[in-house]
Amino acid sequence: MLIREELENREEEILAPWASFSSRSKGRLHPEEQCDIRPVFQRDRDRILHSKSFRRLKDKTQVFITPDGDHYRTRMTHTLEVSQNARTIAKALRLNEDLTEAIALGHDIGHTPFGHAGERALNRVCPEGFDHSEQSLRTVDLLEKDGEGLNLTFETRDGILNHQTSGSPSTLEGAIVRISDKIAYFHHDMDDAIRGGIIRESDVPDDIADVLGHSLNDRLDTFIHDIIRTSQGRPVIEMSPQVQEAAVRFRTFLFENVYTNPAAKGEEPKAEHLVETLYEYYLAHIDSLPANLKKRLDLGDSKERITCDYISAMTDRFAIDRYEELFIPHSWQ
Repeated sequence: MLIREELENREEEILAPWASFSSRSKGRLHPEEQCDIRPVFQRDRDRILHSKSFRRLKDKTQVFITPDGDHYRTRMTHTLEVSQNARTIAKALRLNEDLTEAIALGHDIGHTPFGHAGERALNRVCPEGFDHSEQSLRTVDLLEKDGEGLNLTFETRDGILNHQTSGSPSTLEGAIVRISDKIAYFHHDMDDAIRGGIIRESDVPDDIADVLGHSLNDRLDTFIHDIIRTSQGRPVIEMSPQVQEAAVRFRTFLFENVYTNPAAKGEEPKAEHLVETLYEYYLAHIDSLPANLKKRLDLGDSKERITCDYISAMTDRFAIDRYEELFIPHSWQ
């Protein structure tokens, strides 16, 4: 018996009845021969981890644009924290850890430079609109590996597409990533805001802290334990009503005190202007885009869409470099 088949059999013995089983996957966009060692969701995880798009997350903004310090989160560290939280929950609930991790590692792989500021800018200037969840799916399907794509399973692709609050993932593993994304940014955005002197722990209202905890670690511990306790033995992923209500109030608190705080967001208009300017430039100079993107024109994609592909794949540093090269005068040599 192949090692992969042994691992698949082990899933049948260990996982909950409502888990996603590797041997029962709905398959890939393009059929391919199975690996003799790795089940399909483990292969998905490995493909995402080794992709160029994943590596670029290390230089993409999470919340704070170009922060002065080494310990602020990037899109990469956010992704890893989502993955860790999600795997902890999946393991406790006897769901598929490989699928959970694959979705978590890929959920933001199509995100723009400068975080949601870059996303807003592209959505504003592109007539077709822009959404980072859709771009993440487009990245793994069509753009990675010079246009070959990663050929991931249906379950991983569905979880990536539906990881936002508005999404409705078809697997419980996708639902875990969806909720883990929220608790990860609740935790690390508050941590970064405290580090940046924007807010203090004591600013959290007592009615929230009394439910979720009076420290960063206490809140994260409350969220994860509550999700596990509330979902255990049931085909659902959810918080208890009390914790869910407090989480909504905490999110409102973060929006009022961090996400709209001029001290934290003062650079975002500049970032949006930079992204919009690059978009307009490359849309007018489409021949300067990489060859693998220009091939998408022959496959029916619009100039606007492939321009978004190029801009959204940029890291913060690369976007700034392109802007300086194109629009900032240089000394005469």
